[in-house]
Amino acid sequence: MAQPKIFLVSPAFHGYWRTIERSLTKRGYQVITHVYDAPGTLLERLRNKALHDLPEYLRPARFENLVTEQALTRFREVNPDIVLVVKGDQLGSSWWDAVSTSEVRLVTWMYDEFRRMRYSDKNFDLNLLGEIASYSPGDVANLTARGYKATEVPLAYDTDIDIIPVQGSEITFVGARYPGREAMLLALHQAGVPVKAFGKQWSRHWWDMARTRNFKNPGIASGRDLDRPHAYGVMAGSPATLNIHGDQDGFTMRTFEASGVGGLQIVDRVEVERYYDPGKEVLVYGSEEELIEVCQRIFADPQWAHTIRVAGQKRTLSEHTFDQRVKMLEDLWT
Repeated sequence: MAQPKIFLVSPAFHGYWRTIERSLTKRGYQVITHVYDAPGTLLERLRNKALHDLPEYLRPARFENLVTEQALTRFREVNPDIVLVVKGDQLGSSWWDAVSTSEVRLVTWMYDEFRRMRYSDKNFDLNLLGEIASYSPGDVANLTARGYKATEVPLAYDTDIDIIPVQGSEITFVGARYPGREAMLLALHQAGVPVKAFGKQWSRHWWDMARTRNFKNPGIASGRDLDRPHAYGVMAGSPATLNIHGDQDGFTMRTFEASGVGGLQIVDRVEVERYYDPGKEVLVYGSEEELIEVCQRIFADPQWAHTIRVAGQKRTLSEHTFDQRVKMLEDLWT
């Protein structure tokens, strides 16, 4: 019997598509992947920058049309049984019309909230997305209440990527520099807790400051932007790593990565209990004072901290990898 053929359509987004592809292959599928915003020529990079960053009314229509036509061409060449789209909000209406009117089974997996994407049921029929899988419980509840097919599928830890060990003595944070995060890290520093932030907006390297135009010193130790192997190594090699969310209602990839790599995760949302046991597999804080106390205990009681670190990694590897998430997605097209 021939293997079912899946056409995986994904953004480049830190290379997660490779892991999704491998997990699907392990499940017995023949997988053909199309990365719709893959870096290419200078013109293509400018196109992708426009599609990602410009307001809707400033996006050149021909750029979207080119992305859409390339995806359609590959779709027709591949002639798949199943189409799995990851996010896909750069693809135009002709893509969705063609796929939804074909005989394929279609699932669209979202790692962001709809309010941050280009979809709107005011000018787009969300039914064209097929079965919607989302990391956002709020979106799933909202979509289901309005009659759409939506299922919560959380994000995951990528077990396939190499980890480059980076040992450190500071509590770490890897991510964007937002005012709330900066204030929390500065409070730790002022309380005598060693802390270090990584990312281009934190970095004091001249090139990072020039390209971000962020010349203000954060007042804490900082490092440059990290690729995933080094970011994983930093989280694994530090006494603990912080997971400070923005305004997401779903849990980001970092939630599963921080514990998956063997790091001791300190997270700012008690709702993490849906995936981990707070106090036993991860640490949770609700205020600046609580965070300081948690960090101080980590340094004072390393055995306690180690026990939580080990338990968090064990839970991740058993329940929160891309292999497990692909099984959940598979239920939506079988």
